[in-house]
Amino acid sequence: MTERKEGMVGPIVFMGLLMVTVEVLALFLGAPLDAAGIHAFEDPHAPENSLYYLGFILLFTLFILIIIKLNARWLIQLIILGAVASTICYVLYPLLYRLTTFEMAVIASITIALAMTIILHLFPEWYVIDLVGIIVGAGAAAIFGISLSILPVILLLLLLAVYDAIAVYRTKHMITLAEGVMDLRLPILFIVPKRRDYSFRRETFKKEERDAFFMGLGDAVMPAILVASAYFFTGSLTPAVTTIIGSLAGFAALMSLVLKGRPQAGLPFLNTGAVIGYVAGALIAGISVI
Repeated sequence: MTERKEGMVGPIVFMGLLMVTVEVLALFLGAPLDAAGIHAFEDPHAPENSLYYLGFILLFTLFILIIIKLNARWLIQLIILGAVASTICYVLYPLLYRLTTFEMAVIASITIALAMTIILHLFPEWYVIDLVGIIVGAGAAAIFGISLSILPVILLLLLLAVYDAIAVYRTKHMITLAEGVMDLRLPILFIVPKRRDYSFRRETFKKEERDAFFMGLGDAVMPAILVASAYFFTGSLTPAVTTIIGSLAGFAALMSLVLKGRPQAGLPFLNTGAVIGYVAGALIAGISVI
């Protein structure tokens, strides 16, 4: 996450609300997704699942960087839009199936997913991207939250925090990736304008100081995975709520540095805060931490 300027309380609060919205939706999406049999891993308790997830992220990041180098950004756009459509469909289907027949739920979810993806492609304004990002982020977090029990999730969050720090502060390839795909205007980030007349479609990305705050979608998804997992595997709201509180504390610490104008790795702050919040909640609820 990057940006500068002091006194931007409103946009910062709104960014925090976007993150919390993803976390809360992920918490409540877990049960219907589980009932529909939508899981990412067969054994949610296997710690090696965290390594598989991290390995996939590393390979996908390498793949995207190669595509950027080859100037084949249309392929990135195709892949991301396809992932967006499929995730929206996965999220909507189990919810609609509770209201109608299987066939109608499938047709409706596919229709809505395609419509939202087309709107996103034709009119990628900041509020469209944010709305799609909330749905996709919450859905992805819920799927992985019910597919990974507490220990694998904590292991994953800590590994990703270390990786994000290295990718931003040492190799800086995460900054290269962000700059390479930002002008594609895809729902891989949250956008909060600093002024009312801001348009993401007209953003040039060439000036040093931008007119909006940007937060990678993954920065919201990763803590939300622990929120969903905490509630799904413990059956208690307490650790889930304290995980949200912990992630907000990490967010506050992160934003205090972002406002100084330097690129910052989000996950070391957000993931650490979420893990500490979960441990505190588990202790308060009197349940096993892992």
